[in-house]
Amino acid sequence: MGNVGFTHQFPPVEIAAKLGVSLGIGLLVGLEREWAHKDLGVRTFAISALLGMVTWLLGPSFALVSMAGVIVVIVYVNWRAFSSGGTLEATTSIALLVTFALGVLVGQGHIFTPVASAVILTALLAWKGELRRFAGGLRPEEIRSAVLLGLVGFVIYPIVPNRYVDPWNLFNPRDAWIIVVVIASIGFVNYVLLKAYGTKGIYFSAFLGGLVNSTAAAAELAGPLATETASVDVSVAALLLTTVAMFVRNLVILGLFAPAAAGTAAVPVLAMGIVAIIFVQRAWRRSERAAVEMQLESPVSVRHVASFAVLFISIQIASTLTARYFGRLGFVGISVLGGLVSSASTSATAAKMVAHGQIDSATGAIGVVLACLASALSNLPVIYRSTRNSALFRQLTVFTMALVLIGIAVLGIREFHVLGNW
Repeated sequence: MGNVGFTHQFPPVEIAAKLGVSLGIGLLVGLEREWAHKDLGVRTFAISALLGMVTWLLGPSFALVSMAGVIVVIVYVNWRAFSSGGTLEATTSIALLVTFALGVLVGQGHIFTPVASAVILTALLAWKGELRRFAGGLRPEEIRSAVLLGLVGFVIYPIVPNRYVDPWNLFNPRDAWIIVVVIASIGFVNYVLLKAYGTKGIYFSAFLGGLVNSTAAAAELAGPLATETASVDVSVAALLLTTVAMFVRNLVILGLFAPAAAGTAAVPVLAMGIVAIIFVQRAWRRSERAAVEMQLESPVSVRHVASFAVLFISIQIASTLTARYFGRLGFVGISVLGGLVSSASTSATAAKMVAHGQIDSATGAIGVVLACLASALSNLPVIYRSTRNSALFRQLTVFTMALVLIGIAVLGIREFHVLGNW
């Protein structure tokens, strides 16, 4: 009877699974510490994870006593290192304590949380050099951008009213602010990617920069490309990539808030993107990859957030009014004008209106595509002003106009097909 009760309390299959997971967690973190030549290595970390799992099975009081024991070991190791003239192992000590806690979670029956945490912990330990170089290269305004992103996402958003604040049902602050948060987050992530990979070559810089801000990226690239030894084909291909990245970004924005509209917009966007990529690939094969470092302004700042919010609200109100009183053509006209100012704001407005049933998904998709085309055309005078290179500007204009015509043609064919079926 005693064995039956023990087996019921500690099922062998379940315990074996917990032993395997906790041991794997300890070995994963411990191997990294072993490779880093730390005093606390693979066996210590594996035992710590097992200790956390086993002691929780015995009871929370046993787990607390064991955690105190782990802390004593950490204090002793650091005291010995300090006494011998070495440095304190703060990171390894905290990692050991976290590994013990992950073992406790396994003992409680969790799998995803401890395993995912162990992978992240090991990555943070293994990427010490990369993280130091990244942190050392940060500018004060970039740190402020990260803080501001947290502020607008986790502090301001919960207290913003979730209702229309005007008698005409034009403006809901919560709806507007969540889109501001999403766009700011996308811009910040793209900016981080650009910082990490932007110096690898023209094409990486062009695409990642275009995800942040296609107009700023084109202006930033145009100057160096006009003076470098890169051929006109390479320069045009890089500048076209900023436009392709803008197409992708706006399509993602639309897909996040109005997936049905994104499916419609994807057809002309993909058609334009494929044509542009074919030309970029041909230019890639004919040239060496040149390194061009971009110095784009950080996308998350009080000025950026405020300007985007004002643009988004203005375009949203104008689009709502024109769609309400002038129908589909009114919204399409506002989308073209909005694309000349900010295609991201216009795309966000279209997505929000589709999500709230103010326009149908097809109209929203058309508005986003036309905003993309208007934005691509508006980049041309900016590029010419930065380069004063007639050959480059002429070829870029030809390809941009070709993309615009392709987009309009695909939209026209789709509309004709829809009307024909109707």
